Amino acid sequence: MTTAARQHLGATVSTTLWGRLPCAEDAPVLTVDPGEQVSIDTVSHEGILEDQGRDPVAFFAGHGVPGHDVLADAVAIAAHGTHTPADGPHVVTGPIEVRGAAVGDYLAIQVDELVPRTAYGVISSRHNKGLLPGVFPVDGPLTSIFCPVLDADDGVSAPQAALPLTAGSAERVVRFPIAPFLGLMGVATPGSARLHSTPPGEHGGNIDISLLRAGSTLYLPVQVPGAGFYVGDPHFAQGNGEISLTALEAPLRATLTIDVIPRQRAAELFGDARGPIARTADLLVPTGLDTDLDEAVAKCARNALELLRASFGMDHELAYAYLSAATDFDISQVVDVVKGVHARIRLSDFARVEGRAWR
Repeated sequence: MTTAARQHLGATVSTTLWGRLPCAEDAPVLTVDPGEQVSIDTVSHEGILEDQGRDPVAFFAGHGVPGHDVLADAVAIAAHGTHTPADGPHVVTGPIEVRGAAVGDYLAIQVDELVPRTAYGVISSRHNKGLLPGVFPVDGPLTSIFCPVLDADDGVSAPQAALPLTAGSAERVVRFPIAPFLGLMGVATPGSARLHSTPPGEHGGNIDISLLRAGSTLYLPVQVPGAGFYVGDPHFAQGNGEISLTALEAPLRATLTIDVIPRQRAAELFGDARGPIARTADLLVPTGLDTDLDEAVAKCARNALELLRASFGMDHELAYAYLSAATDFDISQVVDVVKGVHARIRLSDFARVEGRAWR
C-alpha cells in the first residue's frame, strides 16, 4: 500500500554509478519502506560519453540547444563522474535499500509516472555494436541522431519525436510518438564485484522492455538483503529489438512505488519461473535472457509455462498449446550482449478462471 509521504532521489555524482551496477557492498543512497513511493531522477548517457566529447553543453550546442537547456546533473556527472569506455554507458541512480527485503522475496516496482526532463533525445549507432556491424555506422565509429520532441499535429495525441528523412533536412521529417520507459531497473547482486551495466540478467538491469511504461509493474527476485534497487537507461521511445544499439535516449523523472512480495506469495505467483517478470494492465510478461537468441526464446517459453502453472493451475502440455495459439513472443533487444525476449500473455483470456492469482 502506498504511503502518503514521497521521497526524492536526485542524480548526482554521489548517488549514481556510471557503467557498473550496484553490488551487495555498495551502501544505499536512500532507504524506503515497502509500499513507499519515491521519485528518482535519471540521466541519459547520450551527450556525455567519451566518444561524444564528454561535454554535454558542447555536444548539444552543436544541435542548437542552449546551455541552460542542458541538465545540470548531466554536466556534473560528465565532469566529475568515474567512468571508462570499457565500462557500460549507462548512468545508474541508486542503490535504494528496501527495509525488510530478504533473499527469496521479490520486489514489485510499480511505474506510476514517467516525466521527460528535456525536450530532446538522441539515437546512436556506435563502434559496430548494433545488429548490423560492419554496415553501420557508415562514416566513422559513431553516428548520433538528434531528435527534438514536438507537440502532436492534432494537439491531442502524445508528443512526438522528429527524425529527418535525409541528413541535414529540417523540412522533411518522420514523426513518431514518444512512449517513455526505463530500460534499466534492477537489484544488487551478491559479493563485491559490480556487474557491467550492459548485459541484463536475473537481477534485471538493462532489460529494455518497452512495455514498462506508466501503469506497469516489474517483479525482480531479491538477491541481497535490502534489495539494493536502482534505475537508469531512460528512453523516450524504443522499437522492439533496439537494432541500431540505442533507442531514443533521453532523461526521465520516474515516480515508482516499491513493494516487497514475500517468498511464499512469490512462489504462488511465479512458481519456478526465473528472472524478471512484468505485468501491465492487460498482460503478464515473462522474460528470457541468453547470449543465444534461440535459447532466450526457449527460456522465455519455459518461464511462461511455469507462470501459467503457478498462477492459474494450467497443465504444462495445455499451456504449451495455449502459448503457441494465443501468445506473442517479442524480441526485447538484440544488442546488449545478452539478448532479451518477452511474452505477452493476455490476462483477459483467464478472466473466467476461479481462484486465479492475478486479480
